[in-house]
Amino acid sequence: MSKANPYFDPAKKHHTPTGFRNLEHDQIHSSEDVKRWRKERKENGLPKPPALGYQGVIDQWWQQADFSFCDDAVWWLGHATMLYQFGSVRILTDPVFSKRASPVSFYGPARRTPASVSVEHLPPIDVVVISHNHYDHLDLPSIRRLVKHSPQARFLVPLGLKRLVEKQGARQVDELDWWDDQTISGITFTCVPAHHWSVRSLWDQNQTLWCGWMMRVNHKNYYFPGDSAYSYTLKEIAERLGSVEVAALPIGAYAPRWMMKNSHMDPQGAARLHNDLGCQRSFAMHWGAFELSDEALDEPLTELSGALLEQNISPDDFQVIKIGAYFPL
Repeated sequence: MSKANPYFDPAKKHHTPTGFRNLEHDQIHSSEDVKRWRKERKENGLPKPPALGYQGVIDQWWQQADFSFCDDAVWWLGHATMLYQFGSVRILTDPVFSKRASPVSFYGPARRTPASVSVEHLPPIDVVVISHNHYDHLDLPSIRRLVKHSPQARFLVPLGLKRLVEKQGARQVDELDWWDDQTISGITFTCVPAHHWSVRSLWDQNQTLWCGWMMRVNHKNYYFPGDSAYSYTLKEIAERLGSVEVAALPIGAYAPRWMMKNSHMDPQGAARLHNDLGCQRSFAMHWGAFELSDEALDEPLTELSGALLEQNISPDDFQVIKIGAYFPL
């Protein structure tokens, strides 16, 4: 039986009496859909190995993270984990450093490329932002290690996740709804809509909120969408907050589209969103670490090249960088 939503506000369209919903195409797949997908995946031997082979992907698209660069930058540490550095302030997004995106250590999606750094070798972290509760974005062992490493870190989470993060030892946790903001060390963090869903067990589907984050620094916007499908409703982010200086946009976990289109954007959707939000520059994330769907690990790169051509976007304006590399801000 669904629980009552303690945050329910009938004036907010994304709130429901028992949880939260998207503003467009709010489809929840049935157990039969999941069974169909798993059956077809097994019958077709998907996902296929990458064209380069798994070691080839590591050799070409992975490096150890090096934090000696002193200017403002963002390091892509793998999947949706990034470290932003603005002056002396360091911000970590969706920290996942475990070998599996799973509630257990012995089963579930395993990394195909290693984490580019361990928690213990991170510089001190000031702020951690979480986008939602899926295991490939909210990893409790990583949170516990991070709390020991940077006990002063302040956590920003969407509605419903404060208690879970506090249980891991976090001392300062703030819960935000869509369009709420919080200013820390001169940086304004705005919790913005995403088109996704939430679940960590058989009994809590969509009972906690999902979101992206906009960081405003020196009158410029830096966008981290977390995990999202493409939706025209995301245009409101730029309409309210202004165009984006740099965006990290997800390009993976999109196949088959009948199953994934309302959860994850494909490279074509990422290219459209780059234009929708007026992004000056973007770089690709949410590919190359975990095989969460049916496309080959490196297929998103080929698809992205075509998508940029279709949307008239220069590869210099929407870049692909190595896991572990930094993107100057």
